[in-house]
Amino acid sequence: MFSFLILTALLLCSSLALTIPERQLPSGYAPRKAACPGSPLVRPATAISAQEKDFRHRRNAKAQPALKRWLMKTNPAFNTSKVPTVALTTSGGGYRSLLCGAGVIQGLDERDSNVSTSGLYQGLTYESGLSGGAWLLSSLAGNNWPTISSLQAGLWTQAFQDSLLIPEFLLASVAYAEVTNDIVAKQNAGFPPTLTDPWGRLLSYQLLYGPDGGVTDTLSSITAQSNFAKHNVPYPILTALGVKTFQGECLPGPNATMYELAPFEFGSFDAGVNAFTPSQYLGSSLSNGVPTTSGSCIVNYDNLGYALGTSSSLFNEACVAGPGAANMSAGLVGALATIVTAAHQLSTRDEYAVYPNPFYNYPRSSLVASQKDLYLVDGGEALQNNPIFPMLQPSREIDVIIVNDNSADTSMNFPNGSEILTTYVQSLNAGLTKMPVIPSVDTFISQGLNKRPTFFGCNDPSKVTIIWVQNVNYTYPSNQPTAKLQYMPDETAGMIANGGQIITKGGDPAWPTCLACGIMKKEKGMLPGACTGCFSQYCYN
Repeated sequence: MFSFLILTALLLCSSLALTIPERQLPSGYAPRKAACPGSPLVRPATAISAQEKDFRHRRNAKAQPALKRWLMKTNPAFNTSKVPTVALTTSGGGYRSLLCGAGVIQGLDERDSNVSTSGLYQGLTYESGLSGGAWLLSSLAGNNWPTISSLQAGLWTQAFQDSLLIPEFLLASVAYAEVTNDIVAKQNAGFPPTLTDPWGRLLSYQLLYGPDGGVTDTLSSITAQSNFAKHNVPYPILTALGVKTFQGECLPGPNATMYELAPFEFGSFDAGVNAFTPSQYLGSSLSNGVPTTSGSCIVNYDNLGYALGTSSSLFNEACVAGPGAANMSAGLVGALATIVTAAHQLSTRDEYAVYPNPFYNYPRSSLVASQKDLYLVDGGEALQNNPIFPMLQPSREIDVIIVNDNSADTSMNFPNGSEILTTYVQSLNAGLTKMPVIPSVDTFISQGLNKRPTFFGCNDPSKVTIIWVQNVNYTYPSNQPTAKLQYMPDETAGMIANGGQIITKGGDPAWPTCLACGIMKKEKGMLPGACTGCFSQYCYN
């Protein structure tokens, strides 16, 4: 049975006067056959991979001295003989989160700003993004980590103004024919595309440099970027949720599997999957971790646009909520559907990001071992809009997580703590013991935690410290709707500038020392006297 979204898309397809390319042209998007590696294609999720462990070690060798420099610049009274491992997460929230998060990163990046928090980005070891946060992280990683100012001037300002997600712009663009050709090429390679494919491709034109919207960029190709290879940047992780369509579900439940999409590996630590595969060989036909055709694997399935599109794929929401559920205009859905129908007839499968299951017949992956495909969607659909789970894994040894929350929890499109609270509850269900206690939404509101940064886990050495830094409209109305798909140049500039105010707390002169106190709270050694007042103001106990 077709969902409302598919039925609507079918009607819109028939009404759109779009030109389908008459013949298949070469495409850098299609997955292709390749020889398999000599190493195992599936491993148990007992810890991070040897590759990531090595990256983490080498990154810390650069990040920790940078963190020490920032701490001493902020307040020379800090004892920096030992410093923590710090991570940053950027929430979902479409372009609102991308732009707010961009301003936060700009305010942390000493290459791109000269404010009180500048230099802290150089001290990060990990970074994760979800949905709009995944767009931001992918735009950084896919372009070899330029500055935010560079991306704003060289790519985003024009691309967000002439957004290809606006149907009239798409229909008049060269990109339409190129993307349609890419989608047909994937079909012809034996991998039926879904709505997520053109969605990710169109987003890529706004986020990635290079011909055809960075069509040759993949998750695994990030490892070849010079800043990654030299360990100059934090390790990037995108997240998405699995949907148990095989059990009749069309939305991810509260305990849905959290998948990680990263340069080295794809998979999940969650029970029921509990395995990883090299991202480079996604799409390969495997059974119990072995190629079904000896020595034959697939590469190029891990297209970066498809990965960032997966993290923001909301089309499945229409299965229960009707036409407006996917936070997209009917015209956009119709345009995406028309592109897909150039490859095949629409079905409900097209509402998901579909991945050939690398864990097929793998005994540890009991939940999905009998499924040929994995169905993934936006990582925030189960009210976990902050990609914190990867940072709670014990083998990553993360001590402090800066959580930039740009969720639209309220009718005014501001966060109120509900997303991070859900993550806390689900971390308990998942057996993740490092998440500190998060209070109720009523407490967030009654104590004004939703209006200022808050430190969670200050006094529990068994937990990570979470520094929750949320969207507040300091200098610009940053509570833009998630469904807003076009930003004029002044809007882009205003949102990014406000993000800089978010991380500096509106230029509060006492904030840098308090932020540093929060980061160093659990390290041994004397803290500056000012930390006492900071903890009284910002720690939730």
